[in-house]
Amino acid sequence: MAYFNFQLPKELEDFRLKVREFITREILPLEELLEPDATRLPQEQLKKLQAKAKEAGLWALGAPKKFGGQERSIFELTLAAEEASQHRLGAYNPGLNAFGSEPPNVLYEGTESQIQKYVIPTIEGRAHAFMAITEPSGGSDPARAIKTKAVLDGDSWVLNGSKTFITGVDRAEYGVVFARTDPGREGITGFVLEKGMPGFNWKEVPVIRPWYPCELSFENCRVPLYQQLGEKNKGFRLINKWLVRNRIPYTAGCIGLACAAMRYAIQYAQKHELNGVSRIKNQSFQWMLDDSEIEIRAARWLVWEAAWKADRKEDPRREASIAKVFGTETANRVIDRCIQICGLEALADHEMPLGRWYRELRIKRIGEGPSEVHRMIIGRDYLPKEES
Repeated sequence: MAYFNFQLPKELEDFRLKVREFITREILPLEELLEPDATRLPQEQLKKLQAKAKEAGLWALGAPKKFGGQERSIFELTLAAEEASQHRLGAYNPGLNAFGSEPPNVLYEGTESQIQKYVIPTIEGRAHAFMAITEPSGGSDPARAIKTKAVLDGDSWVLNGSKTFITGVDRAEYGVVFARTDPGREGITGFVLEKGMPGFNWKEVPVIRPWYPCELSFENCRVPLYQQLGEKNKGFRLINKWLVRNRIPYTAGCIGLACAAMRYAIQYAQKHELNGVSRIKNQSFQWMLDDSEIEIRAARWLVWEAAWKADRKEDPRREASIAKVFGTETANRVIDRCIQICGLEALADHEMPLGRWYRELRIKRIGEGPSEVHRMIIGRDYLPKEES
């Protein structure tokens, strides 16, 4: 009889531990010096931290080797994402950006000029990018919701419209913007825009997390033809490429935050009493921790399944949606329970970032596609082919 081995291979376990040790040794001490709602390190400190990450072999983990990255598998990136998120700023700045920033993966299909101008500097840490899909008309169905228009005029495209809730614009030098170039579901094209282009404006949108997303507006913004990304009306495929790949490590990062929250709650319950008895001995608290442990383990396996399927070059859309729904909703439930165990101190004590994570994780159930849309994706397989 054959038996399955449910342990990670040694090389994967060693890689996971390397990321974990870097977070413990380098990131946690630095965060103690930052304000509770800080969103990044000062630039000089970041450069020193990134130099340590390069020395440790943890730089540009996901970027293709031919562009200077490590080209780690989706499974490896998933392991890294869970570990790299487990610190105060980890929800939206995992590892404090020690491991570098990857450009939107759709840019790897760009022209040689686009590769040299945008991809290489980003992988080397000299530039940052954003990805602009969502609009005020909606972001859950980009093929239909995108209203921003691009009209060809001579050797330029002229963009008019707006995007909203776009992360990272404030720190970026350029980004990929999708606009409608023809009617219909397939009539979408990608463009590379630089901040400062005439007719391209942006502003921050205050939300419940410390790092604000941005609203973009385009008013007769002329984009040279050579800044078009890929073929005309092939943008929807690029959007799917970005979303499906990104959802898997995105969810793993949420699971990492849930794991870190559990540690805070357990330590608190061990040290504090309720009615003269250690909180950890209170059955209601134990059951909260039990349920959280069960759900975290289940969520991790779902994420691993999606990553495994993606690495096998199979279509992981359904598995990625299943993992995204269960993983982000699990993380929200776990954080909520941990706050309940610790009480108001969890929201007032800046040594416990549970309140911050509670706010940040609430957004994760909407970002990268809300749970309801992913349930629609999952449910399509139940329908007859002509209806799905």
